Amino acid sequence: MILEHAVLDLSPDRTSEFEVAFAEAKGLIAATAGFQSLRLERCVETPGRYLLLVEWETIEAHTEGFRGSAGFEEWRRLLHHFYDPRPVVEHFEQVTTAQRSPSSSK
Repeated sequence: MILEHAVLDLSPDRTSEFEVAFAEAKGLIAATAGFQSLRLERCVETPGRYLLLVEWETIEAHTEGFRGSAGFEEWRRLLHHFYDPRPVVEHFEQVTTAQRSPSSSK
């Protein structure tokens, strides 16, 4: 599994408009072969900053599959005019995880 990470900065006065556009755009990426899941998080400390996390089966599913698709062109049309500056997109592979055990919450 590959985790795509992008910090999306936009003008704080455009967040509502962005979230509406993103709700429409997320179906485009979700329809791509190799797509696993997506999360969009809003930053608490910095208005107008979002974190996009997308899980892919392979890096090629994103870099070749989605980015080479007609869906990506529509994604760009819907979303890319919001970003200032353009986001840096990076890909990560999992090294380790941890979770709180049910007995430790007592």
